[in-house]
Amino acid sequence: MRTKDFYYDLPEELIAQVPIENRDNSRLLVLDKSTGNIEHKLFKDIIDYLEERDTLVLNDTRVLPARLFGSRLGKEESIEFLLLKRTENDTWETLVKPGKKARIGHKIEFGNGILKGEVVDIGEEGTRFVKFDYDGIFEEILDQLGEMPLPPYIYEKLEDRERYQTVYSKHVGSAAAPTAGLHFTNDLLIKIKDKGINLAFITLHVGLGTFRPVKVDNINDHHMHSEFYQVSQETVDLIKKTKNSGKKVIAVGTTTCRTLETLGDENGEISPGSGWTNIFIYPGYQFKVVDNLITNFHLPESTLMMLVSALANRDMIIDTYNTAVKEKYRFFSFGDSMFIK
Repeated sequence: MRTKDFYYDLPEELIAQVPIENRDNSRLLVLDKSTGNIEHKLFKDIIDYLEERDTLVLNDTRVLPARLFGSRLGKEESIEFLLLKRTENDTWETLVKPGKKARIGHKIEFGNGILKGEVVDIGEEGTRFVKFDYDGIFEEILDQLGEMPLPPYIYEKLEDRERYQTVYSKHVGSAAAPTAGLHFTNDLLIKIKDKGINLAFITLHVGLGTFRPVKVDNINDHHMHSEFYQVSQETVDLIKKTKNSGKKVIAVGTTTCRTLETLGDENGEISPGSGWTNIFIYPGYQFKVVDNLITNFHLPESTLMMLVSALANRDMIIDTYNTAVKEKYRFFSFGDSMFIK
């Protein structure tokens, strides 16, 4: 298949720049993947599509305030560093702008020297590996100096950084939010549990590769980025129980979907574990664990468009996205949501 097969025309004004005031008042497009039927609801109505003993699986990762601004020692320039992932001890792979100001051996300071770093290597795609030096706890320093790593299509300033976190975020480590989960409120989660629907959690630390465009014409030539995941025995047991009772496993977000499909074998059996996944899901893929998906609306020609086109089908997804454009849904990270049932 070709990358251009996953294109749709999106007016720029439909890209959401700020989150709406009440998380669960975002709009919800419900797509029946067996018929193509579409319904227009509010996200709080999601509970009506979940049945007793179904299991909702959520990604409890928490976003690092991973955007740092520093300068070389003795210079007054500003250099932007975006932390992607920790490679060992205090060394991180980062994206740097402008890259020419961060060569191997360059020493950088942040926050008047509260945090210092040295560029120790350059990656294949131009990323910089930076070894940091500091006193105290690194995550606390990031809270003090860092900014939220909002996607490149968001230009507005985020007034409350918690709005780029899910209400159930727990394990710090992501460079981007698992945005399908941003629609949930604590009250809605309580109502879901009270209805007899199971809540299970996985952790996948989202990398910025999720925003990188597919640069090849043939999608089979695309190389997926790797992301760290962790899934507990408790979650696995709950998913097995759900499957064995004939009920549905609903993934909240493509990150959750990719994690569950990474761990599932050809028979749909799933085992606990942790590691790195670079699974690439596109049309023709046979889902082993996930039955339904709650997700946001994705960028044209992205790997996420390819994933949702595998769960429904490409033509149906393109038609659905065109409907969402016509109905003026809000798109991407702070936008509205879709339930593929």
